Amino acid sequence: MVKNRQKQDLKANSFKRSGCPVACTLDIIGDKWTLLIIRDLIKGKSRYNQFLESREGITTNILASRLKFLEQSGLLKKTPYQDNPVRYNYRLTELGESIRPVIRSIISWANENIPGTHVPKKYLVQNRLE
Repeated sequence: MVKNRQKQDLKANSFKRSGCPVACTLDIIGDKWTLLIIRDLIKGKSRYNQFLESREGITTNILASRLKFLEQSGLLKKTPYQDNPVRYNYRLTELGESIRPVIRSIISWANENIPGTHVPKKYLVQNRLE
């Protein structure tokens, strides 16, 4: 269970169009890139350049913006691994980790309903998506 403090932080940083849970969630993770960044974090990527290597082709300005938003929302934490220039490792917080079942459900739904998508169960287990 996610700590109450993290939930308060998330609520404080969220733009709410309504009280609808779907709308509120989409305000946080509903853009074209955020869930892909979270997917990459789950798969073990932790550095800026690693995210840029994903085949979806996120641009540097969008990546920087989304990482900052995810940090402000309490879904990820960055820690420096190099001082000059400063470079960061990114990791999901407890709150960010709580999205893992959502990612699993999306993968499962896509594998069942979208032709051409398939993630072998072995891959899901190895990368702790299942």
